[in-house]
Amino acid sequence: MVTRRTVLQASGLAAAPQVMVAQTGPLKIVSTVSFEPDELAKITQGKAVPIRFVFAKDREEFRKELRDADVVYGGLNAADLDFAPKVKWVQSPGAGVESADPKFMASPILFTNMARIFAPGIAETAMGLLLCLTRGITTYYMPQFAKRQMKPIGTVKSPDHWELEGRTMGLVGFGGIGYEVGRRAHHGFGMKIMATDAKPIPKPEWVSELHDPTWFMEMVPQVDVLVSAAPATKETRKMFNETVFRKMKKTAIFLGMSRGELFDDMALVKALKEGWIAGAGLDVFPVEPPPENHPIFDCKNVVMTAHTSGWGPDRQRRLVDLFAENIRRYAAGMELMNVVDKAKGY
Repeated sequence: MVTRRTVLQASGLAAAPQVMVAQTGPLKIVSTVSFEPDELAKITQGKAVPIRFVFAKDREEFRKELRDADVVYGGLNAADLDFAPKVKWVQSPGAGVESADPKFMASPILFTNMARIFAPGIAETAMGLLLCLTRGITTYYMPQFAKRQMKPIGTVKSPDHWELEGRTMGLVGFGGIGYEVGRRAHHGFGMKIMATDAKPIPKPEWVSELHDPTWFMEMVPQVDVLVSAAPATKETRKMFNETVFRKMKKTAIFLGMSRGELFDDMALVKALKEGWIAGAGLDVFPVEPPPENHPIFDCKNVVMTAHTSGWGPDRQRRLVDLFAENIRRYAAGMELMNVVDKAKGY
């Protein structure tokens, strides 16, 4: 039988007796995020034990409610841990966990995230950014539109507009974002897909190459579109740097979709201005929002969104569904979804 103890042992965390949650009496969840009534009903109803959900309006109330809480929706910092003697599980409302407090990450508290929940919207945004660049929409036609003008650029066979069919996309990170971007690029646009990922995962039939991160620099010069889709860790910070941008095809496009910390913004600006690469589509940036005087705004071959690619009502429904399912599993002593490997940071 699967128990919470075996779940914690499998995740590499200490499985002390106090980790077990009694199957009688209410399960208290404290949240720093509020939910709509219908969302709250889905989260709390129909579980193996009664669920008491408390929304804390400020830090003082949060810490007061923590004292007898079993579960937290949100996050815990080092100072919060002293107020949370009973908390066994924290559900993050986000996918990335790089900002989690180191003391919390070193604790035995089970940690789950929202990995893959936002990926569909992010993947659709990635393809939108890419098409804006390949079809000349951003570079040529939006500037004209702003001036109330419109005239064709290039000729019917010049490279000012190019198609994705038959081109190669390289994905760095083949988790939720990378998988969904690659799937759409291949099945929707006929692209050849290559990828790297730190986890030993099976290669889908539609992926031509899938290797560990040591293959990254071999992949870079082969691709027409290079996608940053990895989590932010010590190993991935600024991995997209001058060396990488110089090794890309001059006709290639860079897409930054997961975390802004993964690319060197000044190296990217240099690459764009000096023509090392053809363009960039960015939903994330190292400092968000970038300051008004940042030279990225002077690059004509860039299209950006404001780290909003995962937004929308559909992602919220998936988020609520996952949290509700994890509560059901937790109350029943079953394995949770999206358990974070605290040592690896994702």
